[in-house]
Amino acid sequence: MATLSTNIQYLKGVGEKRARLYARLGIATIGDLLEHYPRDYIDFSHPSSITSAPYDEPCAIRARVAAKSAEQRIRKGLSLFKVLVTDGRNDLMITFFNAKYAVASLKEEETYLFYGRVSGRIGRREMASPLVFPDDPALALSPVYPLTEGLSSKMIAANVRQALVLAEDLDQDLLPATVREENNLCRRREALEAIHFPPNEKALARARRRLMFEELFHLNLALGQVKRASQKEAAAPMESGDMGGFFSLFPFDLTGAQQRAIDDCLKDLCRTVPMNRLLQGDVGSGKTMVAAACAYFAARNGYQTAMMAPTEILAVQHYQTWSKLFAGTGISVGLLTSSMGANAKRQIKEQLAGGQLSIVVGTHALLQDSVAFSRLGLAITDEQHRFGVSQRMALAQKAEKGRYPHVLVMSATPIPRTLAFIIYGDLDLSILDEMPKGRLPVKTYLIDPPKRERAYGFIRKHLDAGEQAYVVCPLVEQGENSPEGLESAVEESERLARDFFSGYKVGMLHGRMKAAEKEQIMKDFQSGELQLLVSTTVIEVGVDVPNATVMLIQNAERFGLSQLHQLRGRVGRGGTESFCILVSAQMDSPRLRAICQTNDGFRIAEEDLKLRGPGDFFGLRQHGLPMMKIAGLLENMTLVDQTRAAALSILKTDPDLLLPEHAELRKRTGQMLETVNA
Repeated sequence: MATLSTNIQYLKGVGEKRARLYARLGIATIGDLLEHYPRDYIDFSHPSSITSAPYDEPCAIRARVAAKSAEQRIRKGLSLFKVLVTDGRNDLMITFFNAKYAVASLKEEETYLFYGRVSGRIGRREMASPLVFPDDPALALSPVYPLTEGLSSKMIAANVRQALVLAEDLDQDLLPATVREENNLCRRREALEAIHFPPNEKALARARRRLMFEELFHLNLALGQVKRASQKEAAAPMESGDMGGFFSLFPFDLTGAQQRAIDDCLKDLCRTVPMNRLLQGDVGSGKTMVAAACAYFAARNGYQTAMMAPTEILAVQHYQTWSKLFAGTGISVGLLTSSMGANAKRQIKEQLAGGQLSIVVGTHALLQDSVAFSRLGLAITDEQHRFGVSQRMALAQKAEKGRYPHVLVMSATPIPRTLAFIIYGDLDLSILDEMPKGRLPVKTYLIDPPKRERAYGFIRKHLDAGEQAYVVCPLVEQGENSPEGLESAVEESERLARDFFSGYKVGMLHGRMKAAEKEQIMKDFQSGELQLLVSTTVIEVGVDVPNATVMLIQNAERFGLSQLHQLRGRVGRGGTESFCILVSAQMDSPRLRAICQTNDGFRIAEEDLKLRGPGDFFGLRQHGLPMMKIAGLLENMTLVDQTRAAALSILKTDPDLLLPEHAELRKRTGQMLETVNA
């Protein structure tokens, strides 16, 4: 007998050679094999007749072998075999290539199931290289697996059948009996048997629900453990105080949502356990001011703040904003990026270590071993979807020994609340769902390429009025392998400056430019030195130019809905009516139509989820979360709620999973935590 942890090479017919093929799919053990779920199924329950078979679409046909022709050698290394089959009414000619043994195994006058694409004309139907199965009444849904070269679905199915028989610990269920009963779930063995070899659609649906529940349940438990671990740490102790000095720094009122978020954060900062809070808000909702309030509060309590941004452009922008905001308050702000000179870096590091700097804004450069703080009390990461769990943990670990800093993470990527609890399951949540007063919605229009020149004329009118504009392209520059018809920033900036904006100051920005060059371009655009900026999506995150009122996005169909919304958020930041023009030949695109109808980022995110379907939409690897093997988060929101409730119930009674009946849960969540912290 074998166990789930037995090396797969010990299965009959696997051996070292096939085990190496399985390794390419991430399969090393029998347990891994059983969790290598089919990506699809061939339905043999209702095979087509030869006449009714759909043209050039995969289908199954039940037919009897009538005759086999001799091998025909086409050329060296290529041989052809013809097999005539019939369903009693019509004939089908099947062609096999280099399949001597497969054809030899077919017996004349015996019936088989053939799965492939039917071609040819009525009366002379054909099929090439089909999959062949025995005519077994029990064969209803046959699994189709994710493959690598050298492995077939038939091979994997045969190995899975053997594994289901041999794995003696398969009856040890990974879900507590109470959880199974409360949620009407089948046992794990039944689910694994039915997911690989479903007798019918109903059994398959029951198996999928059980296995998806299990995966999401373990993920919720693991994230609950992460959150609990952070709450065991001692926080940098802060005391409440008057924030009037902060609110007097700017001449406008905060929104109610901003005020609530600040209140949430300040309460957290005064707790004995570290704050771990996600501040989520749409583009332009004022997240930076909430973060600034936290940094002010920390400084008044004698603690330093580190703010990490994903790009140098954004880091420089935050530095400039906060330097201006805190001027004259005694709160000093520094900048640390990898492109700075050695002397400038050394000076900032010395000021941090010596306690002369209250706030440092930077990029990943803040994570370097040489960066030390005198008294780090607050760590902020902006655009959290660009950072993993491990990166924000690395920043937090720079605090003084025994004092874990408070952590605030910000995201302008709208995520439905329920899903946010999974993606950021170790964090508390504050949502900015109000826009500042005077912020007008950006008017968005979809046009086809022939109307582009009229759009350029529209842009010129706004430039003549003293405003600024963006043109966004999907490519940096054209290359040999560039898809035809896509615009690039390099060529487009030259063309626009020459043919349509010859009397205007046109700049170009893309991710391959040197950091100093990018910074200078952005400075020139922010100061008004440049009127039109041709750019790639490098401007997607956080760039703030209040005078920019028009954005034209070339080949808009190449961008995701949420990405288009992020890009659009770069205009309309100064209270002037603003416009976003999407250029695409796909005028009937549901995605592009959707973004023209609303400025609500949360509605757009929901629509994006529907249109894209399940998958790794939010980049779980970037978040430090394990990849889902079967649970598509986006199509199972009800299940997400159920698994979260079940996990919280378990953790409430056994927070460290120490009870004997939770031993398997502890083992599985431990494996997930290794992935999270990797």
